[in-house]
Amino acid sequence: QVQLVESGGGLVQAGGSLRLSCAASGRTLSSNAMGWFRQAPGKERGIVATISWDGTSTYYVDSVKGRFTISRDNAKNTVYLQMNSLKPEDTAVYYCAARSGAYRSHTTTPASYDYWGRGTQVSVSS
Repeated sequence: QVQLVESGGGLVQAGGSLRLSCAASGRTLSSNAMGWFRQAPGKERGIVATISWDGTSTYYVDSVKGRFTISRDNAKNTVYLQMNSLKPEDTAVYYCAARSGAYRSHTTTPASYDYWGRGTQVSVSS
């Protein structure tokens, strides 16, 4: 049974930074595509960033390009999301997700991800 646990969320002022971590347990996910998604109140869950199994390919939604960086440490079975220059519109619950199966593409569709964490709240004040 794969478990994903997010950490690093919190309250920060606009312009500040946070680093989210997603630690996987149960089995190694070093061959699995992973992603970060977010859901704001009253909105659907949407993509933030994804990363290929080996970390060589990434995707970012336009609204976070140049501000967020996704990375992974397969030795630690952990994925990170460095968030800089945070804006109030970044306020949401952030979820980590992983695809099942090895070497699959890091798609942007939430329904393509099989394992999910419980989320961590990120709040950005103006």
